[in-house]
Amino acid sequence: MAAGAMGVAPAAEPNTQVPAGSRHYAATGFPDRIVASPAQDAATGFAVAWRTSTLSAAPLLELALAGDSPDMGKLRQFTASSRALQSENGASQHHRVDVDGLQPDTLYAYRVQGQGTWSGWNHFRTAGAAGQPLTLLYFGDTQNKNLSHVSRVIRQGWQTAPDARLALFAGDLVSGGDGEDDSEWGEWFAAGGWLLPGMAVAPAAGNHEYFEEFEDTPQERRVLGGHWPVSFALPGNGAPAAATTTYWFDYQGVRVVVLDGTSALDLGTAQAQAQWLDGVLAGNQQPWSIVVVHQPLYPLRAERDTSVLATQIRPVLQRHHVDLVLQGHDHTYGRRADDNAALPQYISSVAGPKQYRLSPQARATMAPVAEDTQLFQVLRLDDKQLRYEARTATGRLYDAFQISRDGKGDKQFKELREGRIAPRDCPRAVSPKGRDDRCWE
Repeated sequence: MAAGAMGVAPAAEPNTQVPAGSRHYAATGFPDRIVASPAQDAATGFAVAWRTSTLSAAPLLELALAGDSPDMGKLRQFTASSRALQSENGASQHHRVDVDGLQPDTLYAYRVQGQGTWSGWNHFRTAGAAGQPLTLLYFGDTQNKNLSHVSRVIRQGWQTAPDARLALFAGDLVSGGDGEDDSEWGEWFAAGGWLLPGMAVAPAAGNHEYFEEFEDTPQERRVLGGHWPVSFALPGNGAPAAATTTYWFDYQGVRVVVLDGTSALDLGTAQAQAQWLDGVLAGNQQPWSIVVVHQPLYPLRAERDTSVLATQIRPVLQRHHVDLVLQGHDHTYGRRADDNAALPQYISSVAGPKQYRLSPQARATMAPVAEDTQLFQVLRLDDKQLRYEARTATGRLYDAFQISRDGKGDKQFKELREGRIAPRDCPRAVSPKGRDDRCWE
């Protein structure tokens, strides 16, 4: 009998591939966890974060124009700033360099230093001008089993869109809170592979990037985990109330704004983030705008309450005619228009294997929807058109639409139904842990 047949729960798989007691992902003198992120003006700069064991001196980043000769020619050197982190895998040191003064749409080569050693040379292309065609990838929650299950989704995304220059992650990159945080982060970086140092990576913080301090006491509160502030070199231009986890940047015709839904819902910063978002969008001269936030403004799971986001954030999105709101958190897929217009389109997706069930409300108000389906999204845009595709882990088209923009800036939304596969629902009667609100752990 096949696993999962007739309501028999399949065996739960460990969240990581790291055996108990192993320190496989402990830091060494060799640089690892290299990830590039956009500067506020992504046409003229980017930033890089990486990790080593504790070094005797501040490491360097070397940069050159990428060419066809192994001779890298004239190099620019940047000295990193560093922060220490202690985890179950021991001590590590996390480094950051902000690179500026670059030329738009130009391919650069860079490498980062460890203890007496260097990384390989990585290529990174700066953003071009607004109107120049752009391809970007969007991933919902990765969170669980990053190495065993999520890696195939990221690879398929890159294979489907090899010209992608920007990758957006909608939060809950790891599960956390289980004493294996560093190993989980190690597997997230392993799953991302060469995409992370070679593409502009822009993540949102999810609730699993936080942990509960003083749990089950009157002093209980959310605290941002130690990995988030040191693992990425993000623009330092966020809302004062959530400066570490909110930011914005312009990338080749699109203004991307990243919010922190956990801070808004649990730490009382929704109004402050809304005011900051209003200011960021008020100055937007780009033809397109995308907001990324972990928790959906229109929940897909039963018993979710994100009404604070709806009350504080949605009026700002409406006022500034935001095009897309990209979300995660509910471990299903669903898309719907705003209450008052076709735009924004609110989209929630999931890249990882943890799969929930849709609420009746989501089924009644969203189309298409999906359960039991790992997905990635490809967006292709220029100054006249934005095309959106949601694809499954095997690359099959699940959802698609197009937004056209005329010379006056007016926009028209159109569903694209040709080539979509049939809707997918959870076939299992029982999840691995016996919870009827989950399809897969």
